[in-house]
Amino acid sequence: MKQKKIPMRKCNGCGEQKPKKELVRIVKSPDGEVSLDLTGKASGRGAYICKSAECLQKAKKSHRIDKAFEMTIPNEVYEQMTAEIENNEK
Repeated sequence: MKQKKIPMRKCNGCGEQKPKKELVRIVKSPDGEVSLDLTGKASGRGAYICKSAECLQKAKKSHRIDKAFEMTIPNEVYEQMTAEIENNEK
């Protein structure tokens, strides 16, 4: 029996390759709005981070998400995403 291929993605915070289901997708919608996509199905450009606020802070500090979306993301958006991740960790 053939084993199903598991899609892998790289975390923008720590840089580790992990299965897609273990990561959280950050999406930039076609109208330029950046938000967390917990379902992984929203339309738009995606970037991935681990399900920890620590990885989000690493990605923010190194501007990796800004570079992935080719725009500067406001601090309020990072704060909102951090709160959502912390609520999901519980």
